[in-house]
Amino acid sequence: MPVRQMTRRTLLLGTGATLLLSACGGGGTAGSDARQLGISAIPDQDPELLNRLYPAVAERFADTTGLEVAYRPVTDYTAVVRAFEIGDIHLAWMGGLTGVQARERVPGATAVAQRDIDADFRSLFIAHTDSGLRPFDQVDGLRGLAGHTLTFGSETSTSGRLMPQYFMRQAGLEPGDLKGKPGFSGSHDATIELVAGGSFEAGAVNKQVWDATVAADDIDLSKVVVLWRTPGYADYHWLARPDLDKTFGAGTQEKVLDLLLGLDRQDAEDAELLGLFGARSFVRTRNSAYDRIEDVARELGLLR
Repeated sequence: MPVRQMTRRTLLLGTGATLLLSACGGGGTAGSDARQLGISAIPDQDPELLNRLYPAVAERFADTTGLEVAYRPVTDYTAVVRAFEIGDIHLAWMGGLTGVQARERVPGATAVAQRDIDADFRSLFIAHTDSGLRPFDQVDGLRGLAGHTLTFGSETSTSGRLMPQYFMRQAGLEPGDLKGKPGFSGSHDATIELVAGGSFEAGAVNKQVWDATVAADDIDLSKVVVLWRTPGYADYHWLARPDLDKTFGAGTQEKVLDLLLGLDRQDAEDAELLGLFGARSFVRTRNSAYDRIEDVARELGLLR
């Protein structure tokens, strides 16, 4: 069901499950319900966390715009891009690659805000301790993964596939050099679990998710070792459709942006929301911040 003018505290304290909406279907058209602003996000982590976070975001967007705002959860990264393309959603929390893919399909779509951590994001390569793999300091060390099993995250994850594969290529390591085909776990949490459980000897994972997993004591560090941290790159961001203001009224995009930029860690409710995003603040961004991601995606054949 949509969210409209509900109290922040009610939503943040656990009614998120009642606010979840049906996943995007294939029958939508741009502006299919002009009374309801749809938002969504790539499902990059544990659904329980996402189902706490995005209904809260929908409620805050409703507060600031006066519109009905619907969070539409989806099952995979591709579904977010498709829903954005056909207009079932109007604002989406994208990774670098999914954002580039969506902008290719929706000319005029705009990257409007990212977290303070997203301009210099990192991936980690991790390994099971029984793999024989040991930490290294330079990208060339990735050649040591040859002959080992490895899993990425989602096939279109920036931090769980695109940039890790890019750095592997820089080291002279191609997926065919691995033992068998690389896996695709679907999410960063799943990658950590698969490596910790020994299903794969190594994996590529979002550093933020790894750090949160370690902080929560949800990983046995005697079973997993961090091999290498990549150089930084631009990643997650909010992406807006070009018809957002035309559909919902002039100034809608600016109101949402002002809300995001104005979140204050000194305010308890704002701090809770920022904490769920793993951020201290949001900052402005622009499409050109993701030019490198687009170049890498084309090089690896991940843009149509």
